Order: sequence, then C-alpha cells, then structure tokens
Amino acid sequence: MRVRFAPSPTGALHIGGARTALYNWLMARGNDGTLVLRIEDTDRERSTPENVEQILDALRWLELDFDEGPISQVSRSDRHQEVLQRLLDEGHAYRTNATADDVRAFKTEHGADRGYRGNDEGEGAVRLRVPDEGATVVHDLIRGDTTFQHVHLDDPVIARADGSVLYNFAVAIDDLDAEITHVVRGEDHLSNTPKQALVLEALGAEPPLYAHLPLLHGPDGKKLSKRHGAASVQELRDAGYLPAAVRNYLALLGWGAADDETILSTEQLVEQFDITRVQRNPARFDEQKLRWMNGRYLRELPLDELTRMLEEFTGRTGLGPAVEISHEKIQTLADFWPLAGFIFDGPRRRSAGPREVAGRGRTGCAC
Repeated sequence: MRVRFAPSPTGALHIGGARTALYNWLMARGNDGTLVLRIEDTDRERSTPENVEQILDALRWLELDFDEGPISQVSRSDRHQEVLQRLLDEGHAYRTNATADDVRAFKTEHGADRGYRGNDEGEGAVRLRVPDEGATVVHDLIRGDTTFQHVHLDDPVIARADGSVLYNFAVAIDDLDAEITHVVRGEDHLSNTPKQALVLEALGAEPPLYAHLPLLHGPDGKKLSKRHGAASVQELRDAGYLPAAVRNYLALLGWGAADDETILSTEQLVEQFDITRVQRNPARFDEQKLRWMNGRYLRELPLDELTRMLEEFTGRTGLGPAVEISHEKIQTLADFWPLAGFIFDGPRRRSAGPREVAGRGRTGCAC
C-alpha cells in the first residue's frame, strides 16, 4: 500500500486536513505501507516557504511521520511537460483558443448537459479529449461506485496556453509516478476524480482506489469554521491540547472502532483503523467533546510528566505541588494557570465598583 498526503501550502493546516493526514498515516502504519508527503505548491503567490513550514510544524506536533518527501509539485514541472507532449503527440489532447463564450455557445446548440467538445487549432490551451461514449466509474471505498457519463463531461483544460499545467493533470501524473495505490482525501475532491482518471486512462494506466472523506461540520450542523472554536492544528496546540488526544478525537470524526470504544491509544488506532468503516455523512467537530477527551488523557499522565508539560507550556518552574492539587480539575494545559496561578502570583485584586469609588472621596476610604 502506498498513500499520500498532499496539502496545498496556503496557510495553517486546518482540522479537516489534519484528519486526512491522520487517516493516511493510520492506513500506512497499519498495512506496512508507505506514506508520501507531497506539497501541491503550484499557487506560487500563496505557496510560501512559511506556509510549507506551518504544515511541517503541524505534522511534527501531531507526531505523524512520513516515509517519502516532502516532494514539491513544482519541482516536477519537466515531467509534467513530458507527459503533456506525449498526450498531444498521441492525439489524446489538443490545443484550442476556445473561450468561456465558445463553451456556452456549444451548450446552447447541443444542450446544457452536453459536455463541451472542441477542435484542434494548433495553439492555445490544452484540453484532454473525452470519449463521447461510455462512462468513468470511480470506485470509492467509502461511497461505493460513482458513475460519470462521458457525454456530460467537458473536455477539461489540462494546461494553459503558456504551457503551465493545471491541478488535475499534475495530480494524476504525480500519483502515477509515485505508484500511489489509495487516494484518501476530502469529498470536495470528488468532482475532480473523473478528470484525473481520464488522464490516467489516456496514458493506459490504472487509477488508484479512492476514499473521499465526509466534510466536517460544527455542533450546529454547519460547515466547520473558526466560529466553532479552534480551526487549525496550531490553535489546538496553543489551547493546551495533547497530540495523542487530538489524534484519538480526529480519528473518531467519521470512523468508529468495531466495539464503539472512545478512548483509543495510537497503537489501537493503527491496529483497528479501517477506511471502509468511515461514514458517508458529515462528521461533527465538537470542541467540548475534545476537551473532555483531553482531560481524560491528562489525568492518565504521571504527575511528574504532567508537571513537565505544564512548566513547558507556562514557562514557569516549581509547579509540582500546584499540579498535584489541581490536575483532576483541568481539561487542557491552558486550564491550569487560571485555576492555580494565584498560588504563585497571589490573588487578583477585585476592581472597585462605581459606588465604592464615589464613596471614597479624597481620602480613598470606602468606609
């Protein structure tokens, strides 16, 4: 088994991306497989070295290692051009100056659900030829088979007029060359899959098996966003969560062990994880449940280890006695100081109310 995690470095690694990385990692570790880290950095404006480091930093904190990479997609541009030229030479692709207006005119004439078919003009952008007959069937380990009738698919643009290739073409070639056997990613990529499969078909290659994960929602059933709490791995770390607890909780967002156990060590996750048990319905991220789980993990730590973590988190030393009397009450590392900090800093002075201030007069006495 060969799997890959292929984030776009356009910012911090969000929780949905972290779950995708975890599922790929669990599959690789549970099946003596290989995990490839590929950085899909074709968006040169947003794909900065700082954003790449944010992804690597998040994976390090989650303790998710990879076997190959990180591989920059941009570094493979020569290979992409080689395959692009092959498709042109073999007649599987063509160059055209067709515009969005031309596509609309075609659909007006042939029907709105008819896939666009263009003519080879010898210049312009490159489109892949889609057969008029038949269908592309995506075999998905979570959703079953999804059929895309060719008659409804446009000839997709796979390279711009300047020769730069588009996402779906580059991904297909990169997965082929890396010998990826299973592609595990979010369901928002499902519509991209037939385009990638058609590129592979034109090259005479078999597509990998796919597994499109359900989206993450907040407790209110709406798409997960910052308003639901922490939105990135770094925010979870800064809020005082433990990597093991986060791995445990993320694993259960859409998947469950056969015995419905909730607290699972990483070793148990590796042993029990089965991608075919992932549900199709959106999973709900509830930070209150994560807090509860994190509290369970904290209370299972030896006091000396918890003290070390809290001293590192707060930048203070000599916390042992305070940890001993407060560890049963905290759910995150960040909970400790508001609860026990007065032992070291003294009690906070209560702010005087407006009536007290007015009553003190010039003497400052509120008697």
